[in-house]
Amino acid sequence: MEDRNLRLTKIGQVVSAGKMDKTIVVSVTSRTNHPIYKKVVHKTKKFKVHDEKNECNIGDTVQIMETRPLSKEKYYRLIKIIEKAK
Repeated sequence: MEDRNLRLTKIGQVVSAGKMDKTIVVSVTSRTNHPIYKKVVHKTKKFKVHDEKNECNIGDTVQIMETRPLSKEKYYRLIKIIEKAK
């Protein structure tokens, strides 16, 4: 039996939860160098993530993993909650 390919994982903050059933919106920030000015630039991207048990709240830090498309915009799923919001 062949091994499956490694799935892309990301860590981010939950910015929206509860408005959609079994779906959260996670904001992932990455740091890159600007191609011309060589300064560090923060880039933010939002992902819609499948949360089967509706257990996340706004402000939680979560780990997400790439998966097959679950809807038009949702192609990540929740792996674990790293830190709950205070």
